[in-house]
Amino acid sequence: MKKKLVSIFMCTVMAALLIGGCGSGGQESPAETPAETEAPAAEGEIPEAGEETAKEVSELNPEDDFDGGGKVIRVGLSWEELQSSINQAWQDYFMKYSEEYGKAHNCSFEWIVTVADGDPAKEMSNIQDLINQEVDCIVAWANNGNTIGESIKAAQEAGIPFVTFDHESTNVKPDAHVGEDSYMQAYTTAMEMARILEKDGVTDAKAVVMQGTLTDSNAVARGEAWKKVEEETGAWETVEWIPTDWEAEKFKSGLANVLAAHPEINLIYLESDFAFNSVAAALEETDRLYPIGDERHIYIAGDDVQPQGYQGQLDGYIDCGTTYDAWNQAVAVVEVVAKLSCGLEVPEVNYIQGRLATPDTVESLENLWSRDYND
Repeated sequence: MKKKLVSIFMCTVMAALLIGGCGSGGQESPAETPAETEAPAAEGEIPEAGEETAKEVSELNPEDDFDGGGKVIRVGLSWEELQSSINQAWQDYFMKYSEEYGKAHNCSFEWIVTVADGDPAKEMSNIQDLINQEVDCIVAWANNGNTIGESIKAAQEAGIPFVTFDHESTNVKPDAHVGEDSYMQAYTTAMEMARILEKDGVTDAKAVVMQGTLTDSNAVARGEAWKKVEEETGAWETVEWIPTDWEAEKFKSGLANVLAAHPEINLIYLESDFAFNSVAAALEETDRLYPIGDERHIYIAGDDVQPQGYQGQLDGYIDCGTTYDAWNQAVAVVEVVAKLSCGLEVPEVNYIQGRLATPDTVESLENLWSRDYND
């Protein structure tokens, strides 16, 4: 369901106040990606499904004994834009989880939200307004990693901690960043695909990888993870890598061309499933679109579980994928904000891991933005 968008509003979530001070006790474009991390599985070993997605946040623990001392944490939330469904989901998840977290950790949150409508200059002005209001912490989703640096610097000079999420600053370091580990996202998906092929007794899998933009660290990380699992398991041979520049039409035309050149292909890896409808169209036009269980089925792994990918799993065409997880990122942001606002140190970089989804499990995943929000 689509939530009504607002430009500026305040939401106050109150928890019981106790005595004491702060202490410890649609189509969406694929998002920014951390550097490659080492995959933990032993070579040739296929872990159980979901095993590699158990750790949600590096070094963070929302169930620790942090005590907010009854503090009302005023958070300035700055959006460069708030038009896509995943951004609206993030905002709602911040509100929802901060209420849960506040009740568990003796604090409450007041969110002051600003939207720049895609204008970096307006975003800078909005953040300066938040600084002038002397909020306890600023959280920013900045599509332009080059321009957010000036705002980070201004906030830090005013003694206000600054947190970026999803998109990183390219020049000035914030106090903390929250994002998703896309290497492990793809590694988890590829390991599940290896398991599926092993279960089905497939020993001659020939794959094509539909890449993103070759200069995008997101695409690079996912491609490296796919190659790593191929090397570790020998579950398939990748015969073609097709760059798409994250353009839906190139997913369709590129796949159609490679299927004509390599009719033996029986496995497709989509570095993002946001353009699955284009992939399905190419398969349908070549009489290759068949659901799981049909002997003519082409195996498909697709990361992100965006709206088109979610539907592709429901319809039984996509075998597996790992979420680009708005909920788990929101959980990490709330914890980081609470601790920074109380003067505690947190890791500078916090990468969460997505959740493995298959047609059997995708509908039961809680707080799955691609199911609950539509552009």
